[in-house]
Amino acid sequence: MKQFNTFLFFFSMSFLAMAQNKMAIEGRVINKGLPLEGVTIKIEGLKVGAVTDSAGKYHFEQLAPKSYQLTASRVGFNRLTKTVQVKEGQAEILNFDMETKEDGLDEVVVTGTMKEVNRLETPVPVEVYNHNFFKKNPTATIFDALQMVNGVRPQINCNVCNTGDIHINGLEGPYTMVLIDGMPIVSGLSTVYGLSGIPSSLIERVEVVKGPASSLYGSEAVGGLINIITKKPQNASRLSADIFGTTWGEYNADLGFNQQVGKSANVLTGINYFNFTNRIDHNHDGFTDMTLQDRISVFQKWNFNRKENRLFSLAGRYLYEDRWGGQMNWNRSFRGSDEIYGESIYTKRWEVLGNYQLPVKEKMFFMFSYNDHDQNSVYGEDWYMAKQRIAFGQLTWDKQLGRHDLLAGAAVRYTYYNDNTPATTKTGANGEIINDANKITMPGIFVQDEIKLAEKHSLLLGMRYDYNSEHGNIFTPRMAYKWRITENDILRLNAGTGFRVVNLFTEDHAAITGARDVVIEEDLKPERSVNVNLNYIKKVQVGDGNLLSFESSAWYTYFSNRILPNYDENPQKIIYRNLDGHGVTRGLSLNMDLAMYNGLKITAGGTLMNVFNKERNEEGLVEKFRPILTENWMGTWAVSYLIKPLNLSVDYTGNIYGPMRLALLSDFDPRPDHSPVWSIQNVQFTWHSGAKIEVYGGVKNLLNWTISKSIPAFEEGEGAGIQSPIARAFDPFNDKVKYDVNGQIERTQDNPYALQFDPDGYSYGPNQGIRGFLGIRVNL
Repeated sequence: MKQFNTFLFFFSMSFLAMAQNKMAIEGRVINKGLPLEGVTIKIEGLKVGAVTDSAGKYHFEQLAPKSYQLTASRVGFNRLTKTVQVKEGQAEILNFDMETKEDGLDEVVVTGTMKEVNRLETPVPVEVYNHNFFKKNPTATIFDALQMVNGVRPQINCNVCNTGDIHINGLEGPYTMVLIDGMPIVSGLSTVYGLSGIPSSLIERVEVVKGPASSLYGSEAVGGLINIITKKPQNASRLSADIFGTTWGEYNADLGFNQQVGKSANVLTGINYFNFTNRIDHNHDGFTDMTLQDRISVFQKWNFNRKENRLFSLAGRYLYEDRWGGQMNWNRSFRGSDEIYGESIYTKRWEVLGNYQLPVKEKMFFMFSYNDHDQNSVYGEDWYMAKQRIAFGQLTWDKQLGRHDLLAGAAVRYTYYNDNTPATTKTGANGEIINDANKITMPGIFVQDEIKLAEKHSLLLGMRYDYNSEHGNIFTPRMAYKWRITENDILRLNAGTGFRVVNLFTEDHAAITGARDVVIEEDLKPERSVNVNLNYIKKVQVGDGNLLSFESSAWYTYFSNRILPNYDENPQKIIYRNLDGHGVTRGLSLNMDLAMYNGLKITAGGTLMNVFNKERNEEGLVEKFRPILTENWMGTWAVSYLIKPLNLSVDYTGNIYGPMRLALLSDFDPRPDHSPVWSIQNVQFTWHSGAKIEVYGGVKNLLNWTISKSIPAFEEGEGAGIQSPIARAFDPFNDKVKYDVNGQIERTQDNPYALQFDPDGYSYGPNQGIRGFLGIRVNL
């Protein structure tokens, strides 16, 4: 009997243990009916977590019978919290249906502090725009997509080849640093020619920081930076495609493939192809309104599975682009000749980048990148052959010590640049011309400490030291303070310095292609800046299920040694020198996001800017002037509404810009010296068939605005009646232009305005009018 009781006791205990093992929580996470991989599930109050697999499933076991609160979170999606009661001996099912995030307030960001942190927690204001935001106005390049971001303006720098750069808060493109996955591989030549071909299907989000960030990222991050974050392979669709065409004859295809390679890696492959071969001349100036392009880009990213979930990612991209614009009867037989004018650019570019977490107890990462840019271009009869190589390596150490969140690192950047211009030549001892490729090595170290002063207060202090092989020592300190007033009110104060080393011929397209002579009056010193930025975020719950958020910023930046192209002193020259004075940019910006329960979502923003320079003239008096191509104000908006019974969404997007000062060619130039107020507006209709298929179409540039329409027709001379931003488009080699003994253009009966051919000087906006588009997206 005693043996039987012992047996019964152990049997009961075993049965109880089995019953307790059955006490579990499991479930599935979906988005638009599809499983969502890579979602983090946490149980509040317990130090346990799970990540959903490729089927969107998760599982917790060996739980005690009681009530649990579970939170599901993933970058790009609204966080969800649910409560479940676990009963003794039962496994509970708890599913999550996550929605794509629209306001970006709770996004995880990395750009402001170089480490993953909730956007609301970082002392550095970072704006986040996920891939769904850019789908409201589909474009073939990230360059065009950024026109939807408040305070950011893609600037067209050439009316013939349509290349451009990105302005932030009224500052020229060279002041903007563009990163891919946190690495500076888009700079110099690639800012002008390579900011395209990044497959949109692979972009997870875009993070924007306005104001100097040189203390973390070094040179070029003076006006701000744009960080393009690509998707993690394990979070991407198995197969995705996005294909669209326009009534102008543009065709764009984005393809994405995601696969698992054994148990050791996931690989994501993206291919982008863009083609436009339709010659269009709506303004009848004899030139193509839009450059013709044939571009292919291949991107591949590997994530390797390592012990203890240590990170190792490796990515590469290859880009080839053939673009040309010019007179309508141009063909390749005229390339480089003085018979028919054309601008033809062949670009070959490849990049590799990676991030490796060291196999040590400390949290240490080594980031590296290398890119090679080869350009073969011709502008009329002028050849421009250039090569640029940039190698970058950075080691960081991330350490938490009590209230101190430390980040320290060492970086080195090597830049090689060579072309066929005076920028890379020198005169030998015997008077011979010697090639002198530009080679700059810039090692640096940086440290930042984010201090938790109190529950609602934090302070970030940072310092960076770089040694430039040409310009010597450079220090860039930084400070950021955050006060979380309430759960819905956050105040941030940032102050810092920046520096920029000019690379004239890789940055200023007009220095290469324009009709003006380039004059560099002195050895150009690095620019320096001091910036203060005050940022405030407010979230408001409006009614039941409606969320309204505001973000406002006020900034002031002071520049010394500023380098600007001077178009005013001599209409036939572009003069470069350090400003004998100082420059200032200051302003206010406001962003608003409204997400309503009924399906209406509104994103809108406006920016007021006051950008000016002060310089001492020949009489010793200080003069204040406004730089060219700088608007005083701008606005953007995106209004979306989902008609649920029809599975149809409507998106109305647009931007509007205030007047900009423009460069004229002579005192008699009849074109306006300021641009008008202009706006590009678009509408899109998208039909959703579940989560796998989207068919979309609409109209771009509803107002049919082009830069040509803002220019009055010339009244006299050979070009009478033509409305064109290209001066003397009918005489591209200046065969009929006459000059006096001082080299100045003479006014003649055929040239009453004393102009010469100039394809770039009067460029500020697009010359592509209204067009329809139709496309399809597939996600499997």
